[in-house]
Amino acid sequence: MAAVRRWSLLQSLWLRSSACSRFPIKGKNRHYSACSGLISSKAQLLHQSAVTRLSVRNLAILTQDTPNPRSLKFLPGKPVLGTGTLDFPNLNAAESSPLAKDLFQIEGVKSVFFGPDFITVTKRPLYVFIGFPSVSEEDEDEVVSMIKELLDTRIRPTVQEDGGDVIFKGFEDGTVKLKLVGSCTGCPSSTVTLRNGIQNMLQFYIPEVDDVEQVQDELDEVSDRVFTELERKLQDS
Repeated sequence: MAAVRRWSLLQSLWLRSSACSRFPIKGKNRHYSACSGLISSKAQLLHQSAVTRLSVRNLAILTQDTPNPRSLKFLPGKPVLGTGTLDFPNLNAAESSPLAKDLFQIEGVKSVFFGPDFITVTKRPLYVFIGFPSVSEEDEDEVVSMIKELLDTRIRPTVQEDGGDVIFKGFEDGTVKLKLVGSCTGCPSSTVTLRNGIQNMLQFYIPEVDDVEQVQDELDEVSDRVFTELERKLQDS
């Protein structure tokens, strides 16, 4: 999903070559600028440890992890403020910035921070309701251990050969939750791989498995929504 969002943004920038989008901050002699130049016809999506990069000739858009696991740093490749910083800890503080206000409309966004050449978005803490477990912790731990062992020994090596990977995210009510990364992200055949390959194997060896579901990290979902909002701003300006 993230790859699709980023590629959609790249196409939008391609159509806007030589254009410049500016998002003013009312009452301040500053602006958010996303100027697009000629985009390389061979732009590639590069996946590197904590950095995702869209490679273009005169424009580079990156997302980068931060020491805070709930924050994500966006680098548009052009000045955001130029100099100085602006902190928007809540929606009320963002009244002077249309862009910051729009980002706060995205579900899950707690705060927004503008730097000279970057935007940092922080998501809210995740509050989980803890009810009565449907199975004992001991039994669930045993099932989870079996799922992880099968993933590590039989499934992940095969997926890694194709340049991807499968990350275990949880097991709840008979459903195994997995995150597909690398070449699996946004791949048209990922659903087939998930259902016909991974699910069938898990169900064959582990009767407690009823279903397999592809999930994203909450930070990934917030990242996708931020990309969508930035894309909309580029298209509307």
